[in-house]
Amino acid sequence: MIENLVIVESPAKARTIERFLGKNYTVKSSFGHIRDLKKKDLGVDIEHDFQPQYEVSAEKKAVVKELKQLAKGAKTVWLASDEDREGEAIAWHLFETLELQAPYTKRIVFHEITQEAILHAIQNPRTIDQHLVDAQQARRVLDRLVGFEVSPVLWKKVKSALSAGRVQSVAVKLIVEREREINHFEEQKYYKVSGLFLTKDEEGRQLPVKAELQERFSVREEAMRFLECCKEATFTVSDVETKPATRKPAPPFTTSTLQQEASRKLGFSVSQTMSIAQKLYENGHITYMRTDSVNLSQLAINSAKAVIIQELGSKYSCSRQYATQTKGAQEAHEAIRPTYMDKESIEGDIKEQHLYSMIYKRTLASQMADAKLEKTVVTIAVSGQPHAFVAMGEVIVFDGFLRMYHESHDDEKEEEQTELLPSLHAGDLLQRTRIEALEQYTAHPPRYTEASLVKKMEALGIGRPSTYAPTITTIQNREYVVKESREGKEREIDHFILTGNQVTLKPLVRRFGMEKKKLFPSDIGMVVTDFLCAHFPNIMDYNFTAKAEEAFDDIAEGGLQWQAMIRSFYDPFHANVEKTLKESERNSGERVLGTDPATGATVSTRIGRFGPVVQIGEGEQVRYASLLRGQLVETITLEEALDLFKFPRPLGEFEDKPVTVGIGRFGPYIKHDQMYISLKRGVDSPETITLSTAIERIHEKRETERNRRIQEFANGARILNGRFGPYITYNKENYKIPKGQNAGLLTLEETMKIIAHSEESKTKSTAKTATQKDKIVKTPKTTKKKPTNTK
Repeated sequence: MIENLVIVESPAKARTIERFLGKNYTVKSSFGHIRDLKKKDLGVDIEHDFQPQYEVSAEKKAVVKELKQLAKGAKTVWLASDEDREGEAIAWHLFETLELQAPYTKRIVFHEITQEAILHAIQNPRTIDQHLVDAQQARRVLDRLVGFEVSPVLWKKVKSALSAGRVQSVAVKLIVEREREINHFEEQKYYKVSGLFLTKDEEGRQLPVKAELQERFSVREEAMRFLECCKEATFTVSDVETKPATRKPAPPFTTSTLQQEASRKLGFSVSQTMSIAQKLYENGHITYMRTDSVNLSQLAINSAKAVIIQELGSKYSCSRQYATQTKGAQEAHEAIRPTYMDKESIEGDIKEQHLYSMIYKRTLASQMADAKLEKTVVTIAVSGQPHAFVAMGEVIVFDGFLRMYHESHDDEKEEEQTELLPSLHAGDLLQRTRIEALEQYTAHPPRYTEASLVKKMEALGIGRPSTYAPTITTIQNREYVVKESREGKEREIDHFILTGNQVTLKPLVRRFGMEKKKLFPSDIGMVVTDFLCAHFPNIMDYNFTAKAEEAFDDIAEGGLQWQAMIRSFYDPFHANVEKTLKESERNSGERVLGTDPATGATVSTRIGRFGPVVQIGEGEQVRYASLLRGQLVETITLEEALDLFKFPRPLGEFEDKPVTVGIGRFGPYIKHDQMYISLKRGVDSPETITLSTAIERIHEKRETERNRRIQEFANGARILNGRFGPYITYNKENYKIPKGQNAGLLTLEETMKIIAHSEESKTKSTAKTATQKDKIVKTPKTTKKKPTNTK
């Protein structure tokens, strides 16, 4: 008989907890949720007060069977899933599905996996919180209703295989709205003037002073006139202002701020951050990683204080507690922090180490003293001119928390450069060395990164810590949004330099509009957003999504009955779905661009069956061309559209066979002798690529293929070079080559032996798994026992 059965969500968490509990505890994993709403149907009985209809998924039936068998023989079952609503729902589903009995079932929660936390939870069990379960059920039912009813509308009115979601659709809307802001943005040219001056110290040494003119000139002539005036002007320090400044540390991480900072500092996607944080939590390195609280326990604060005083001294210590500003945040939870504050580093892969280090430093920095700075602003008057130069300097008097951690920011504007300034006083004359006027352009609003989108969603109250990562992953997987980098365009700009009494023009070439890992809406994302905003303004309203989250919070606190919340939404929503199906027109985002000058036929663009296309003409004479990467149905011009029909473009012949360049669904390509070669992104252009470059790409492709093929045998078996080394492929199956074997020297007989051995091992492994499952299913013969969980 099992004394105690502890059930958690993941095997890694199970292994860690098992180390802390004695032999009387058996720890097993449910591998996440064991059941969910039925997939084939709506999964919600609307007529009976929105009763959810759950089913155990096929892949979880063996897990459920094993857990049921173990639970029957256990005196006590401990449900130890995570402490959030999702975890509470997992515990409830386990209770219901395994048919557990309340007197023999206990719910335990902890926000860190340490021996102290686990034993404290065992000593302080509780029952399942039905309010938390209901809040999770309400979210799941609402999302299913929206997705299940709106998605078929999109299939009929926009394009097949589309989907809609309560949170994902408004996330896409944010990105679409930002893209349109950018499309309507009118850049302004201006000239930025900066100067380099010299002053002398007490010993007569010349020291540089860099300054920038506060005024921005909008036209070239104004900048030139100012430079001309500077030829004879004197430059005098008119004011020196020095004042102390204080910089405070940022709070410890929440889910949102961890995702943002990991994106900025480490280049992680939000889903990657959460995956790594999950491993850190399950291995006992950090506290629970889904939280919107910046609160720290008193134990954590005291531990951090001890580490700071020991390592840096008492002047660096400043214990503080932070208040959470996020709506609906749960102060009972803690911020994300190391479980042991004296553990500076951990074992694990490099990404786990980097993320842990960031969490460790941020937590310690939050408990450190403010940084003390001294800021100096020097104003430099120009004789005969109303404009003045300004030099800014900054000195760190006491580094405080900056010794441990510097926070990053999303602001893409060029940060003001502050340097250490020499000693200056009002009335000092400065010697002009060089003054420059550089042509610049105002920047459009920045596109969202994953990090800045999370920040915006949190500010609007859209979603909760557990939903940010899956939402952003979903909108990319469904191709409503693409994450990519773009090279921008080179532009020649004016660069005027005044040295001595001579103004010279030295044009520069600068690249503008570069984008790194930004989120761009796709054509289908824009069309779907427009359709949903037109016909379902309620669910596309940011306030609705935020209010839904507030309602879930009320349900979790017991202040609202979840079916009542769903009913108030569903009745008008369903009526609107029926109305839209009957009355709305099909929307493919079609735009008429103009007339083809060669044929007089109409040129239009729209969402086609295989993606965005440009169309010339109708009927039998119709011609189609796919849009290029970066082009949108909403913004493509007639000229750009007509250029697409220049493809496939013949380049010439190579080895007596034609070479052409074309554009397909997956981008531009070269075609030669039934071989397709993708153009190098950011290097080759389908409009300008030459035959000689195309031949280079053909040779490169052949070389890659040659290097990939190590050996080929008459029976179809091949030995290839793969990402992780050589492997065998045969009959559409891949096989590892044992260590110590030289792939290039293997004979056909040896190759087939490796395949046969691998297949034999697979068969044995399958048989062993089946036998283990049979053992779980069979009821062991036992003598009568004391009453257990079955009663």
